[in-house]
Amino acid sequence: MADDREKEELAKGFSVKDRRFSARKEEESPSAKEETQKEVPKRAESQREEALGDDAPLPPITFPNFILSLSTSALIQLGEVEDPVTNRITKNLPLAKQTIDLLGMLKEKTKGNLSSDEERLMDHILYDLRMRYVKAVG
Repeated sequence: MADDREKEELAKGFSVKDRRFSARKEEESPSAKEETQKEVPKRAESQREEALGDDAPLPPITFPNFILSLSTSALIQLGEVEDPVTNRITKNLPLAKQTIDLLGMLKEKTKGNLSSDEERLMDHILYDLRMRYVKAVG
């Protein structure tokens, strides 16, 4: 009798049910799939809008604006200005030093190619950042 039962089970074979998470998603109803597909573009659109801001025009790309941008980054890294992304004040002195050194390198590499206003701006920014760095370290 046991042999008959074993033969029946062998004849029937066996069934496999895939219990993986990815397999369960395939079993979802088509309407659920459509809803999730609609949500993805909406989320992407809202993230894109947040990244672009309120459609404010960006300042023109000029050497002084580039220098001011690097200066602002250094001030954030020195903990002098709130980080606009996290809305917190944090210090990262090694990164601040690197940014200040980068500005110093730009001053050396652009020597003789800057207008007097650009040179003055570079000198003042470098002096200010270096003094703030010494104060922060010291």
